[in-house]
Amino acid sequence: MAREFQFYVVPTPIGNIQDITLRAIETLKEVDLIACEDTRVTQKLLNHYKINTKCVSYHKYNEKERVEFFINELDSGKRIALVSDAGTPMICDPGAVMVVELIKRGYSITSLPGACAVTTFLSQIPRNNEQFSFIGFMPRSESQIKEVLKTYSNQNLVFYDSPERIFKTLDVIKSIRKDVKIALGRELSKLFEEIVVDNVSNVIEHFKYGIKGEIVCMVYAEENSADFDIDCKISDLKKKGFKDKEISVILSTLYDVNKNDVYKKIISM
Repeated sequence: MAREFQFYVVPTPIGNIQDITLRAIETLKEVDLIACEDTRVTQKLLNHYKINTKCVSYHKYNEKERVEFFINELDSGKRIALVSDAGTPMICDPGAVMVVELIKRGYSITSLPGACAVTTFLSQIPRNNEQFSFIGFMPRSESQIKEVLKTYSNQNLVFYDSPERIFKTLDVIKSIRKDVKIALGRELSKLFEEIVVDNVSNVIEHFKYGIKGEIVCMVYAEENSADFDIDCKISDLKKKGFKDKEISVILSTLYDVNKNDVYKKIISM
């Protein structure tokens, strides 16, 4: 290691075990401890590359109580690497609690570049611009999913999901965004990697017999986001009991749109 830091954030492969950098291998060999989500998962990677460094579990259920342990180890002069089961730590994986505390106390930290499902996915799907919003895992409840879709209607929305929940998510996307274009990737970097880019109905049909593997998905930005936003607000006001003419007055006043145009939109919905 060219410079000796005290704490290293080290990405690990998201699927293909060969997707690890030479620097990451060297770092994992030279540090004194490896903090990892699941010692069994990390040990398979270490065994493959003949790395004998001791592993200590560090996951979302024990990360607060483990912080002091790792700080004591650092105080004694040891160097520590943080890994997750797959990909880059702190991208939907534990690590934030520890890094915040280490920065507070003045420890030297560095992060190695490496595998991440989001960038792997985005680098192979068509996009009109570089802008996107990543929200981590999509919320579980239908109302929360709807709120997310409304909030990010004018942006490319990227999220993770599981095989058990993805069909519910896609159904909600279809109910809110109609046949919006989406991209869905699964098993990235693995033997059965698959990416489908199509409208949401066709993607649901494509996977009608089931889907396996961790999932990354992008909902493309609404082309007419202003119209979509007005539609959502009309729907919300209707649910609250407002009459059509009242809604047209409210929205024309708040958003500087033509009252008659809003009313025509309401009665056509």
